Amino acid sequence: MKSIVLPIALAVALATPLAAQRPTPPAPPPLDPQVAAMRDAALAGDTVAWDIVEGITTEVGPRMAGTEAEARARAWGLAKLTALGFKNVRIETTKMRTWVRGGETAEVISPFPQKLRLTALGSSGATPPEGLTAEIVYFPTFGDLQAAPDGSLKGKIAFVSNAMVATQDGSSYGSFGSARFVGPNLAAKKGAAAMIIRSIGSDHGRGPHTGQTNFEKGVTPIPAAALSTSDADNLSRMVKRGKPVTLHLTLTPRDLGMTETGNVIGEVPGTDPAAGLIVVGGHLDSWDLGTGAIDDGAGIAITAAAAKRFLDGPPPRRTIRVVWFGDEETGGAGSDAYFAAHKDEPHALAAESDFGADRVWRFAVALPDGAKAVGDRLQVALAPLGIVRSKEKAGDGADIEPLVKAGVSVVDLNQSGTRYFDYHHTPEDTLERIDPVQLRQNVAAWTAMLAVVANAPEALVKPK
Repeated sequence: MKSIVLPIALAVALATPLAAQRPTPPAPPPLDPQVAAMRDAALAGDTVAWDIVEGITTEVGPRMAGTEAEARARAWGLAKLTALGFKNVRIETTKMRTWVRGGETAEVISPFPQKLRLTALGSSGATPPEGLTAEIVYFPTFGDLQAAPDGSLKGKIAFVSNAMVATQDGSSYGSFGSARFVGPNLAAKKGAAAMIIRSIGSDHGRGPHTGQTNFEKGVTPIPAAALSTSDADNLSRMVKRGKPVTLHLTLTPRDLGMTETGNVIGEVPGTDPAAGLIVVGGHLDSWDLGTGAIDDGAGIAITAAAAKRFLDGPPPRRTIRVVWFGDEETGGAGSDAYFAAHKDEPHALAAESDFGADRVWRFAVALPDGAKAVGDRLQVALAPLGIVRSKEKAGDGADIEPLVKAGVSVVDLNQSGTRYFDYHHTPEDTLERIDPVQLRQNVAAWTAMLAVVANAPEALVKPK
């Protein structure tokens, strides 16, 4: 047998353990002691966030966009941010088209008479005052409704029963939510007299989930409602008995025309106007079934509590602007108005909290190429809170969407959504859904994030 002579480099490589061949990862950047101290103080003893969400749910309660209740919420927010010490506190109003619900009932007439629990979807059309009675056409999924022939639903009530499942990142909301977002519009185009859906939620109860639906220009809105998940499952079982199911439905919502909504704004002034400003916040309005605790009293509370920590210590390099946006739930008039008024200002970064108050488990960034180190420092600052870094690009949040589309840098702090859609847009969206310990973890995460980005020496304003 001939001897085999290997090249020296290959021989050395083969003889070296695999672990020794791997490149040594770079050492993480050192953690700024001030960032750590602010983070840990928030984790140990923040009370501001709880005070805000407890206050708005108790003293204002449900606050539908464009209504008198939302106007009271703006006045409440103005007083609260002023009392907390924020500067340049003001309300910036705009107009929106406003829909409000009326009566809402449903009952099976045959073959198994019984009442059902449901709620109208935002922008739903109305039935006659006495209601309407029609046979339902059953679609197990939204895709089945899409496949229905044009005109096949004339005079019928479409029923889509797709069942959303819980996920940590909330990703199932987008796919299952199509039945609500655009389902009634599609059913109307196919001739339906009305549409009902299984609530877009992960619970198994009798509290229905409301939410906005959208009709194209030129499509007359039909009555549209969400059944509680339990009632939808019951109705599905009736259908599977093989007999026609007839439903009597009454929905009497009203269009109030153009009314006022608006944003409440407060600031922590920075020391370097040239470095740009940071926008954080959530939306002030809520649906009217619950008191808007997780959607989005928690979001405005978390972000304001984190920003307040910079009022009580050395001022940040960049101005931190807290915005409590109006009309997120029914169309986004608040975010559009904010962008129209402030788009020419140097926004360095935007971040939004609008996913309840359960613990932050992941973060993502969208930063300029020259600011990569900012993401690395965030990773070090957030890791002790059990927060991992995502490989995905940041950009979540309906209220900051116009800023994101304009190219503003973003940080996402993703909360666990495992139980969020049990309560989302339901009568159960109340203060009792908030865990104070997890709420403080959120404030600590936002405090650490702001401490890094507000004082970062790197340029965050992207060149135009």
